Amino acid sequence: MPGPASKRRIPVSQPGMADPHQLFDDTSSAQSRGYGAQRAPGDLGYPAASATPQAAFLADPVSNMAMAYGSSLAAQGKELVDKNIDRFIPVTKLKYYFAVDTMYVGRKLGLLFFPYLHQDWEVQYQQDTPVAPRFDVNAPDLYIPAMAFITYVLVAGLALGTQDRFSPDLLGLQASSALAWLTLEVLAILLSLYLVTVNTDLTTIDLVAFLGYKYVGMIGGVLMGLLFGKIGYYLVLGWCCVSIFVFMIRTLRLKILAEAAAEGVPVREARNQLRMYLTMAVAAAQPLLMYWLTFHLVR
Repeated sequence: MPGPASKRRIPVSQPGMADPHQLFDDTSSAQSRGYGAQRAPGDLGYPAASATPQAAFLADPVSNMAMAYGSSLAAQGKELVDKNIDRFIPVTKLKYYFAVDTMYVGRKLGLLFFPYLHQDWEVQYQQDTPVAPRFDVNAPDLYIPAMAFITYVLVAGLALGTQDRFSPDLLGLQASSALAWLTLEVLAILLSLYLVTVNTDLTTIDLVAFLGYKYVGMIGGVLMGLLFGKIGYYLVLGWCCVSIFVFMIRTLRLKILAEAAAEGVPVREARNQLRMYLTMAVAAAQPLLMYWLTFHLVR
């Protein structure tokens, strides 16, 4: 006969024995003991902490030799590319033409719009080398012409869009026409300088810079035409045309005619007069091209 309420006896787990009610074995303590224990250097799976570079090289000499050879080959290739780039594209010279800052850009734009107020047009030199454009407002640069050309193409697209005439082909034709005229200008001036036998320090990049300044006036004329119609276009473009003419005359005469003065050539000498006519022809071509490349954008 059973006694008063019988009690269930739950077996007490002894150390080292698993809990009978546990579904999975608890291995966290074992892992913590395993990770907490410090393995001796050189143990299985762990390289020696104090290994020297010589030991590492001896451990895998083939891959280390391949890495060293690859690094030297890459250095030689970079040097060869730099030499060839400098041969065809004067990267070092181009850096000079882009050495500008905000102060220079503001002063240069003011000079392009108001050249009548400027007095000293001489380019500053330091040890027979012209100073960077950011130190001399008379120095040519490529930053303003490049940005002005891009802005001109964008403004031309805006003008065509407002007249429902925009198309990628027409915008591409506008940009390629401007580049073609610029290339023809440079080639014609170089040929003329060769025929007139002018010894000048005026380089091809200088010509691109000086001829590219006309895009600034073209942008102003088209924008005023969009805002105020043809009256605003002709007023602003006329002002910019006169300004660029004066700017080119005063700039190029120091590059083309100064060499003749240094050689002691008389002013009325025939070759010197050809140089003066060349300077005036280059300056006069700028307003004509400014009108030719913009008149169809304003209606």
